[in-house]
Amino acid sequence: MGNRLNNKTCIITGGTTGLGFEMAKRYIEEGSRVMITGRSQKKIDEAVKELGKSAAGVAADSTKIADLVQLADKAKEMFGRIDILIANAGGGVFAPIEKVDEDAYNTQFNVNVKGVFFTVQKMLPLMKKGGSIILTSSAVNSKGASTGSIYYASKAAVRSFVRSMAAELGPQGIRVNSLSPGIIPTQFFNNSNLGEAGYGQFEKFIVAQTPLGRSGTPLDIANAAVFLGSDESSYVNAADLVVDGGWSNI
Repeated sequence: MGNRLNNKTCIITGGTTGLGFEMAKRYIEEGSRVMITGRSQKKIDEAVKELGKSAAGVAADSTKIADLVQLADKAKEMFGRIDILIANAGGGVFAPIEKVDEDAYNTQFNVNVKGVFFTVQKMLPLMKKGGSIILTSSAVNSKGASTGSIYYASKAAVRSFVRSMAAELGPQGIRVNSLSPGIIPTQFFNNSNLGEAGYGQFEKFIVAQTPLGRSGTPLDIANAAVFLGSDESSYVNAADLVVDGGWSNI
């Protein structure tokens, strides 16, 4: 247990599983109160039970503006303010250019781009000077790959949001940064069209190009999120904290 986030309040979208859940766990360990979101009430209930009394959960789909408005209302009711916002909900779709239809394109950008932008917009009135906004991007945001056109572009858009939002919100004392994981074994493949076997092949390919020679862990990402949310990073703004073992920079 630590105290790096004592008396802080945090919202984490997509917080019932994977990276979002691990972030919530670490934030609570560091003294924060946390509200997680997800689309399944069952998963929310299970996650909140495991996280304990410092956690709350709200069913919300980040692609639906009405859900985000209700989330803001609930956060105001329970917390009064938001110190840290982690816009983490997202997913990945991979397909050759000729196989991408309009529905697949819209779904990917709705979740990874629209959802992130409007999450920030609707939560912003609850944030004050000293606040920290963390957008989950990806180490692929500066890369390209066959079949990755839509997913990679959506994560590049998130990185771009950080630059403009930081410029706009900096004068209000609110920092905006992105956190960009590399290959992290989670249930990511459940929200993609890769499948478990396809994801395994993708992971093996990336690890072979990673200087540290291993995949990352959810805890690696959660620890980085604690840094970005804490006062230790009070002069870090408009940055992209890449946690990928060196893969994207070699």
